[in-house]
Amino acid sequence: MARVLTIPALPDPTRRKGARQTDPRYVEGQRLLVDAMNYLLKADRRKNKEAVTFLSEHFRTQFRMSDRP
Repeated sequence: MARVLTIPALPDPTRRKGARQTDPRYVEGQRLLVDAMNYLLKADRRKNKEAVTFLSEHFRTQFRMSDRP
């Protein structure tokens, strides 16, 4: 059986990136998805339930907290 060796390395402070800058298109896209779900729910909650569930599931699986704009 093979062994896994780890070699510790100190982080290089020169490789750190600056503060993140939010891309307004990214934020606008997320807001647009939420507005679309709200519109569908207000129009006809029962008929559009599957569509809202689909959008919500897509939103949760495609966009995570660790995503960067």
